[in-house]
Amino acid sequence: MALQTESSWASHGGRLSVHTHDSETLQCPMTFGVFVPPQASQGAVPVIWYLSGLTCTWANVMEKSGLQRAAAELGVVVVAPDTSPRGDHVANDEAYDLGQGAGFYLTATQQPWAPHFAMDRYITEELSTLVAAEFPVDMARQGITGHSMGGHGALTLHLKHPDVFRSVSAFSPIVSPSNVPWGQKAFTNYLGADRQAWQQYDATSLVMNAPSAAKILIDTGDADQFYDEHLEPSAFLKACKDAGQAVEYRKQPGYDHSYYFVASFIADHLAHHAAVL
Repeated sequence: MALQTESSWASHGGRLSVHTHDSETLQCPMTFGVFVPPQASQGAVPVIWYLSGLTCTWANVMEKSGLQRAAAELGVVVVAPDTSPRGDHVANDEAYDLGQGAGFYLTATQQPWAPHFAMDRYITEELSTLVAAEFPVDMARQGITGHSMGGHGALTLHLKHPDVFRSVSAFSPIVSPSNVPWGQKAFTNYLGADRQAWQQYDATSLVMNAPSAAKILIDTGDADQFYDEHLEPSAFLKACKDAGQAVEYRKQPGYDHSYYFVASFIADHLAHHAAVL
């Protein structure tokens, strides 16, 4: 897991850097971005994981959200993994919502995806170990957030590992993937036709069976072009209510699915995590 630094920039008193390594879990090279705040020079600080959405890489949030200012003020590290395995030998699809760029933060069981697609294990096992070894982070204080497909990943990883990811939030998350086209396509290809196997990666199902002690923060724009077809949260919010899961759901007027939306509320989300961590 030798780490190679590809780029590094001073930012808001801290440092944004981009790294590559050969992943044993995914069997391909992987790239991720890290922002380290100035407070880390005095000792280990909390770490917040940001999971990106379909077609994205580490660069989308680090280049478009402006998170560095808030992360520097709050004294938190932010880690942005890639969204899927990549490479000429990695299975892919011509569509944007399957294959490279569309890992869905799960472990695939179907061919041709199974040899490489295991983004959940990559983040929780391999990359977390690497980050702990290479950066000044307190791994007892981890939070997780994400956008769209990454919001799905953040919610499911938190609900499955609440003692690891102690705080959680999401931007425009796919909260019920088993029941919307994006999720159904991905789950059928990666996991097969057995819908029971899908439930371990569906936030609505997970929260019904095992709510966490955390308060979930979710923001979605009321002008989001994907809201009705892919993001509509009523089933998830009902499941949270029935299970006793604390959740703050905010439908932001005039905002769409873009990074203009994420940039508008990223400081709120980082503050939500910092208050817990």
